[in-house]
Amino acid sequence: MTSTDIRVLVVEDDPVAAAAHALYVGRVPGFTVSGTVHSGAGARRHLETHAVDLLLLDLYLPDGHGLALVRTLRAAGHTADIIAVTSARDLTMVREGVSLGVVQYVLKPFTFATLRDRLTRYARFRATTGEASGQDEVDRALAALRAPQPAALPKGLTAATLRAVTDVLRAAGGGLTATEAAADVGISRITARRYLEHLVVSGRAARAPQYGQVGRPELRYRWSGH
Repeated sequence: MTSTDIRVLVVEDDPVAAAAHALYVGRVPGFTVSGTVHSGAGARRHLETHAVDLLLLDLYLPDGHGLALVRTLRAAGHTADIIAVTSARDLTMVREGVSLGVVQYVLKPFTFATLRDRLTRYARFRATTGEASGQDEVDRALAALRAPQPAALPKGLTAATLRAVTDVLRAAGGGLTATEAAADVGISRITARRYLEHLVVSGRAARAPQYGQVGRPELRYRWSGH
């Protein structure tokens, strides 16, 4: 640890996940783990005796919601930044978190590469000091926190149809064939397969042949959860 390292408190109720997250943080240059706690009360106790720059905060804790903890910390004068770690995809909660000073959201499950990217972006944002020369410099500072924009869709695919195919695939616990997805969304089987294959290529779905029927086996697609 150096005097310039960003000190991180990992707040996660699952001990296995907490250990993994702490290991991830420790592997990113410029960051050090101040401690690991498993509840809101544990976080408050740690902050009473340790200087912390950043909380890696699970939003579902055994003694209350993570955003309630953030409100309590702000009221007590703690100014540490927050990166929220959650499996929740409720955008209302995201907006509430932003209003409380949550600078990043990381959806579970995530890889080391994902967390490393978010921490690196946070470090760049934190390093911006002094007076901005103009709007462009302010925009660049804020952009450091944001993940890059998704790549453009292949020609012929639209975002609206991709969302529709994604929604039916995620809702199908046993997966879907292109024929089934086409019927659910109201598009042709060939079109449905193009969207399903795009999800496979982008790492968000997996496919496997479905046997047991006469003729050539049909591919069944399953949401991979990434």
